[in-house]
Amino acid sequence: MKKKTLHITNGDSLTNYLKELDIAGDFLTWQEMLCEGPTEIKIDTESFFNKRKAFLNEFYDIEINESEYVSEIQKLNHLEGYKEIVLWFEYDLFCHINLIGVISLLQQKHVKLPLYLVCSGRIAGGKNLKGLSELSSGQLLCHYDNKVKLTSEDIDMAVSVWKTYCGKDHNLLKHYITQKSSFTYLTNCLKAHLERFPDLKSGLDIIEENILSIVRDKSIKSKNHLLGYALNYQGFYGYGDIQLSRIIDKLSIFFSEEDKIITLNRKGHEALLGQHNFSLEIGNNIPYGGVNRFDFQFSKQQNKLIKTIINVF
Repeated sequence: MKKKTLHITNGDSLTNYLKELDIAGDFLTWQEMLCEGPTEIKIDTESFFNKRKAFLNEFYDIEINESEYVSEIQKLNHLEGYKEIVLWFEYDLFCHINLIGVISLLQQKHVKLPLYLVCSGRIAGGKNLKGLSELSSGQLLCHYDNKVKLTSEDIDMAVSVWKTYCGKDHNLLKHYITQKSSFTYLTNCLKAHLERFPDLKSGLDIIEENILSIVRDKSIKSKNHLLGYALNYQGFYGYGDIQLSRIIDKLSIFFSEEDKIITLNRKGHEALLGQHNFSLEIGNNIPYGGVNRFDFQFSKQQNKLIKTIINVF
């Protein structure tokens, strides 16, 4: 019997798109958002699942479909009929943390099949970065034809980045920012990750600063209107609606809402000017891998994370 290709995709939307294009092979849809919440190095364990389940329920009121979660991962235990695995992940932080997690999981399961990467981003003749589901059928098929075979060095690097992300010192990720690999956008994603921690001066991370700047510079009519801007102008983060909506709600202390117009209040202007450190007031102590957000603050001057001691909660 002829061996097949296993495609691991970044979500249902892309899986359905690939099936519409009659891409040959079987599909495993990766539903996680490992860029937020606690993680452990070993992924296919009860401990890992329970941590993720508790996090998604507490922070986003999401109930994991346990049977679906287990059945998808169990596909990786029966790879005898496959000749290769193709990983379909995008240019952003959301996808890249999932990507290094998936590669690490494959290594933990001692998968020896060749790994290929299809990654979207810059398109010839286009100004904006594009996700895989945003590509035309011709563009997507061209990406597939030009898929990149990951080297052993690429795989080792992904595993090392995952272990570091699950660890307690995310400054160690800076080592991988300058390393060459087949992961074209990893450097941008790791830089973006470090800037998710509160700024040493203002207490705002780069996403929060961007959202407040949008409120200051644009005519924003509602939180939903603001969400649209935040989704379209978030750079390398790739956050979804629920993630950015949560951040916007946390930032409501900086807004005034009157006559269907959202404007910055005095505190909002002070935050953008860096007159005070507002991190505790915002209260966004979300976990990132092996650390909590309040464990560190980002120093723009030193371009690194500074350990902080904050007695909170």
